[in-house]
Amino acid sequence: MTADDKGTAYAGGANALIYVFAGNSVKQTLGFHGKGFIGAIIWYQGKLYSGGRDGRVVITDTASMEQLQAFDFGALPRAIDCFNGEKFVVGLRTGSIVECDIATGTLTTVMESHNDGEVWGLDMDAAFVYTTGDDNQVKKWDPPSRKCVDTADVNQAVRKARRNRASTLGSKPDSQSARAVAVNNVLGHVAVCANDGSITIRGLDGLGKCMHELTDSLEWIECAEYSPSGKYLAAGSHDTNIYIYDAENGYSLVGACKKHNASITCIDWSCDGSYIRSVCNAYELLFFFIPSCDQDPSGASNTTGTLWASQHCKFGWLVDGVFPRGTDGTHINGVDMDESQALIATGDDYGLVNVFNNPCRKGSIPNSYRGHSEHVVRVKFGRGDLSNWMFSVGGYDQTMMQWQKC
Repeated sequence: MTADDKGTAYAGGANALIYVFAGNSVKQTLGFHGKGFIGAIIWYQGKLYSGGRDGRVVITDTASMEQLQAFDFGALPRAIDCFNGEKFVVGLRTGSIVECDIATGTLTTVMESHNDGEVWGLDMDAAFVYTTGDDNQVKKWDPPSRKCVDTADVNQAVRKARRNRASTLGSKPDSQSARAVAVNNVLGHVAVCANDGSITIRGLDGLGKCMHELTDSLEWIECAEYSPSGKYLAAGSHDTNIYIYDAENGYSLVGACKKHNASITCIDWSCDGSYIRSVCNAYELLFFFIPSCDQDPSGASNTTGTLWASQHCKFGWLVDGVFPRGTDGTHINGVDMDESQALIATGDDYGLVNVFNNPCRKGSIPNSYRGHSEHVVRVKFGRGDLSNWMFSVGGYDQTMMQWQKC
């Protein structure tokens, strides 16, 4: 609802009509929108701006009650603001903010975001950050400009998960929802892991072009990591297996690591690519030889001198202290170590990003930062040109945040 400078009130209805009030009574209705409800309405300098379910913003002259102009935004407007009668800006249900030049009709996207279900996928190369979620979108972000520079569909295909579905409030089918993304800096590839268990491989220079699709996993994939050399891709599935692919040879399946008893949540590669360590929802920390995919039952002791390319596993000597007192292993969702190996970050169910000194032993006290409105599912420190930043994604708030070291 809005009102003009003469006290006339205007209200948008669920039937696509705008009601014009004189006092407590309806004086007339305006039917300039198609089917659906009115999502945003504002009066400014003699004109009424209304946004409807038809994706259009209509400008009405409130002196004559005639439509002056209409602009198609392709999605439901949820908020409108005006500037000098020359431009207006619209917040869309898709999470985008779009500015419109009234004279030319030019639409300029100021900001965009994920907009359905949850956002879990987070990875990066030396210059860009990549995210994916339940909204059938994989996005490439430029942190210095704080803008999305490329967007592509997770998948055009409509498929259900072959076995247990991922819990989500999203409206997209399993094949169009994704919870993990991994970047191969050596080959210039991006792996996007969908909730039907499929993995699509794209190029860093164009997310929309799919080069390979892998369909071995029976359930959704929560984590994926490329080996430091770029040769292998490890995908951790909720079917309890870790699938190893040869990225240098058409992503042929090398084998599967099969000794876990629950869904895979975290994977780390050794720097030489000969080992992976992994954590599952049964709180097991297991070690596997690569490429044989055989378990090393004594991996914890055999790898005491091993250099690891990452610290995403939330169990181990360096991260014993990441869990607050009175919480279980599900409270911490994501873990990462910075490039200098001085800091360890976690994202938790309280909506906090926590930063510890390395090693994080029991009793360690972090600096905790609140920005997300919901549980934080992934945290990652930047590398290369992004080394001065840390990035996090929230599940239900559908937000990627960048934090600057100071």
